[in-house]
Amino acid sequence: MRNVYTVAQVNAYIKNMFTQDFLLRSLTVKGEVSNCKYHSSGHIYFTLKDGVGAIACVMFRGDRAGLKFQMEEGQQVAVTGTIDVYERDGRYQLYARSIELDGAGRLYEQFEQLKQRLSESGMFAPEYKQPLPKYIHTLGVVTAPTGAAVRDIINISTRRNPYIQIILYPAIVQGDQAAASIVKGIEVLSEKSVDVIIVGRGGGSIEDLWAFNEEMVAEAIFNCPVPIISAVGHETDTTIADYVADMRAPTPSAAAELAVFEYNRYMQDIIDYKGLLDHYILRNVNQKKEKLVSFERQLRSLSPLGKVRDRRMRSAGFEEQLQNLMDRKLRNARHLLELDIERLRGLSPLEKLNSGFSYVENLQGRNIKSISQVQKGDELSVQMSDGSIDVTVVDINERQE
Repeated sequence: MRNVYTVAQVNAYIKNMFTQDFLLRSLTVKGEVSNCKYHSSGHIYFTLKDGVGAIACVMFRGDRAGLKFQMEEGQQVAVTGTIDVYERDGRYQLYARSIELDGAGRLYEQFEQLKQRLSESGMFAPEYKQPLPKYIHTLGVVTAPTGAAVRDIINISTRRNPYIQIILYPAIVQGDQAAASIVKGIEVLSEKSVDVIIVGRGGGSIEDLWAFNEEMVAEAIFNCPVPIISAVGHETDTTIADYVADMRAPTPSAAAELAVFEYNRYMQDIIDYKGLLDHYILRNVNQKKEKLVSFERQLRSLSPLGKVRDRRMRSAGFEEQLQNLMDRKLRNARHLLELDIERLRGLSPLEKLNSGFSYVENLQGRNIKSISQVQKGDELSVQMSDGSIDVTVVDINERQE
């Protein structure tokens, strides 16, 4: 008769087999993190996979004290722990006691630790950044003597300014000797009294660029009296040198554009500034001339001779006004006189005599206006326009109405 076992018995048997295997009690497995979940209980559940297979993993809350980074999808890690069977589900998994970043991951962890330490020491502080001079004569370059980076820097620098002087220090930029070579290059060029130094290289992996993450390189950049532009890798690459340098350029080509002024634009600026200066000088001269003319007018008006001329002009004006007033007064008087003459002429006896009337008076010169003033035999004188007639009254006739 065959034996029949329960699921629990099979799982317990398999668990016992795992327990007796010494290799599975402590081993390190490396792979890529997948399906990582931080549980509310504090445990971390994730899958470790490579190109062929995958294994379920768990790190209990009590083992997390030694975990120095936040686990994320895609990280390459090395997990040390025990492989055992979870009897309830009948599956085996890796129970992690410690987890470390593997390869590039370890370098990234070192990068973050150094970055934090240097930042806390103040080496990244903006107040220590030196401004780049606007116009430079000599450019220092610390990079490999061959490769795209040095060609780009030379081509762009000479294109922007054909008169620029470039001093290249042929540094080792990758490998164990790279950091010391870069430091030596910075020290040599700073003694050459260059205006700006570009430190950099072309793109690569984090391992290729690691020399620019060394503390000795960071200290050399920070202590250099010459402004330094860091131009390491491509735009997405970031190194410690980028944080310490006075300016960071995304590429070596961009570093050359930042360091070297454009000569043609510089000459055009000079022409523009000259035109602007000429304009301001001419405007200032014209303003001074206008002020001079104004001062001359004021001086003439305040001088004694000017005051005399002014008084003469005013006197001549008053004289003319007086003459005009007198002429107008005389004209008015003549007009009134003519009116009076006309009125007198209308009342003059001579005018009446000239009109055919006559004037009768007695010997005493009294005007005879009525027949009651004379008697027969009285002698009268009749005045006419051209003479007089002496007459004797011979008769008096009263007018019948």
